[in-house]
Amino acid sequence: MAVLLRGTYAAAAVTTAGPSSSLLATTFRRARGCGRLLPAAPRLRRTFAARASAQPVEVCAKESTTVPGRLGDCPFTQRVLLTIEEKHLPYDLKLVDLANKPDWLFEINPEGKVPIVKLEDKWIADSDVITQALEEKYPEPPLATPPDKASIGSKIFSTFIGFLKSKDPNDGTEQALLDELTLFDSYLKDNGPFINGGAVSAADLSLGPKLYHMEIALGHYKNWSVPESLSHIKQYMKSIFSMDSFVKTRALQEDVIAGWRPKVMG
Repeated sequence: MAVLLRGTYAAAAVTTAGPSSSLLATTFRRARGCGRLLPAAPRLRRTFAARASAQPVEVCAKESTTVPGRLGDCPFTQRVLLTIEEKHLPYDLKLVDLANKPDWLFEINPEGKVPIVKLEDKWIADSDVITQALEEKYPEPPLATPPDKASIGSKIFSTFIGFLKSKDPNDGTEQALLDELTLFDSYLKDNGPFINGGAVSAADLSLGPKLYHMEIALGHYKNWSVPESLSHIKQYMKSIFSMDSFVKTRALQEDVIAGWRPKVMG
């Protein structure tokens, strides 16, 4: 069983689709709210209007483990969806129960992993590859981060996981995370408010979901939060988390907590 959600820019309506081979899909057509401000260029508006009526991009993603029919807790999937949303592309989101993976998932990706996206009749795996392919196929609006800035903040996620899994308060994992956050805070102070300056770019769409997971998981399992002294990161997180595209694609807090439980208890 899989649930299919369709992101569009049309008027909102709800329909139920019949079975398609082994897949029973419920399709929701949802109107999209205004995202971040873009140049008021007529050509750009016409491009977006054309995309809204184009064939939707197909995306397979993890289903919620706490609320059936809701998007699951994968930060890499949210990165892909943020890219699609920020490029104003219509898409079909097929939610997959990863505890009971359907046969059709292995037919399109032998590893049985998500996210996977179908572009030009080809299924693509790995969020790095997917987002690059989307940028190449749909270059407007541009989201690419300059190569010299693309790795900014990239060590935060691994140090967060190390601290989350740690059972020894003196093993240095908390300090390792604080060191990375401090470096990022200093970078934002001099170069922000986003990684590429004044505009959101691909690096932010990658880091944002990871910071969201960090905030929820460490708050729940460690009663820990980003220090108030790191004010530029606090503002960065607030800005990213409040984006319409982020709100629309974020996981439920309960799913984030459940998703990290095995690493904490293991």
